[in-house]
Amino acid sequence: MEFDVAVVGAGPAGAAAAIWAQRAGLATILIDAKPAGRDKTCGDGLTPRAVSALRELGIEAPAYRTRGLKLHGFGGSVTAPWPDGPFGAQGSASPRALFDASLVAAARSAGTQVRHDCPATAVDVRGGAIARIDTPQGEIRPKWVIVADGVRSPLGKMLGRAWHRGEVYGIAARSYCTSPRADEPWLHSHLEMRDGAGAVQPGYGWIFPLGGSAGAVNLGCGALSTDARPAKVNTKALLRAYAAERREEWGLGPVTGLTSALLPMGGAVTNVAGRNWALIGDAAACVNPLNGEGIDYGLETARLAVDMIAAAPGGFDLTLAWPEMLRHTYGDAFALARTAARLLTYPRFLPAVGPLALRGPLGAKLMPAAARLMGNVVTESDRDLVSWAWRKAGRLTPKRETLWGVS
Repeated sequence: MEFDVAVVGAGPAGAAAAIWAQRAGLATILIDAKPAGRDKTCGDGLTPRAVSALRELGIEAPAYRTRGLKLHGFGGSVTAPWPDGPFGAQGSASPRALFDASLVAAARSAGTQVRHDCPATAVDVRGGAIARIDTPQGEIRPKWVIVADGVRSPLGKMLGRAWHRGEVYGIAARSYCTSPRADEPWLHSHLEMRDGAGAVQPGYGWIFPLGGSAGAVNLGCGALSTDARPAKVNTKALLRAYAAERREEWGLGPVTGLTSALLPMGGAVTNVAGRNWALIGDAAACVNPLNGEGIDYGLETARLAVDMIAAAPGGFDLTLAWPEMLRHTYGDAFALARTAARLLTYPRFLPAVGPLALRGPLGAKLMPAAARLMGNVVTESDRDLVSWAWRKAGRLTPKRETLWGVS
């Protein structure tokens, strides 16, 4: 099977890459190791940035709309509406099994050949370029390869991709619960988490309504970790305690669909490109280090990669050009968020600053800016304020050149 482009991984990043490639006149195949309709551990939220990227694809976001974030904890709450910026001021949400399937259907409609139950089992690399991908359904001989096979990135590992756990990474658990508040237009995050005995835990929880048609909320919890300061928390047990704590307030039904995952974030991977291949989305750790959000980055990196390929079909070398594109596009924001996330891995940091941040005049200014940073819609004024706060806390923002393995 010979194609101009082979896309490995049929999540949002891979499906979007297939759509853009077909529209660029490139014969494309999209393969995925899982059966059609596979699920993924995710918060299911779509930021205004993601809604904007869908709009550019010509795909309408789910009808349910969100207005922003509400942060709770330590005796206070802060409401942070989405800013009315270049991406618009409306977000959305959709269960990943439905959302991913809709994007794959759009890729197929665009002319992409789609193969499920089709993992990449081996790869033939010659002179830094992929010459052949072996699958149970036959050999693929592509001119270009876009690797979008998620956080574990099996093909990325074959190509030498390495995850650096000295940087902040996430651990998370997700579930679904029915709720009469499924239509509420706000995403909720609780920064003060306690176990069944009432002890403060090193993590955060979220409740993301999914709209009335779903009749449910995505309820999950996560924690930030590094090799030096591992988060000592059982996320599934913490999730169940969190659900019990919020059950009456939200009218929650039983916890269902409970899954968990580890998540490299903030560009903390190396070897993301070769002569004719590039890693995008989660595979390239294009994930917000503060909260694990990556759908918008997945959709965006899909288009960036295809634009780069289509601009030089005669043999453009992606080995250095693709990491530089990632740094140019996301370096500043990721460096800032990685610094903030690193502070949160210190067990005493959030209990010490949480009461100040979520109550009073400082919280009214700082937390909306932090929430927009979490929502990937940070503004220039937010950058200034958040940078000042983290520097005051004693950590300098790392240079963006340290992202994606370049020092």
